[in-house]
Amino acid sequence: MATDTAVHTFTDTAKLLKRRSFLAKSALVVATLVAGPLFGRFMFAATTHRYKLAPESILPSDIRKAPAEVREAYRFAIANREVLRYIPCYCGCGEQGHTSNASCYFQDNSTPEKPIFDRMSLG
Repeated sequence: MATDTAVHTFTDTAKLLKRRSFLAKSALVVATLVAGPLFGRFMFAATTHRYKLAPESILPSDIRKAPAEVREAYRFAIANREVLRYIPCYCGCGEQGHTSNASCYFQDNSTPEKPIFDRMSLG
């Protein structure tokens, strides 16, 4: 009789563990279905830009052929030129007459309407 009780208890425990496992997996699936779109939106938002970029069409053809990160840096520099003028450049380009980070992308004497691009930032 003791053996029957031990087997019965073991069987009940196994059923209980299977049920808990099923419930835990089900809860995980439901949480993924509900939270997935929410977190997907946040992850996508992290890859979108929160700053102004100039249109790529304004870039000269050689800069348009550069890697995406370089093109984006030039587009950012065009759209945010006034901000970049207050940021010093640390790449050692002062010897070339550069006065700020904006100088790494276009000449200081150029106008925002007609920028004269500096190719230094092409790499």
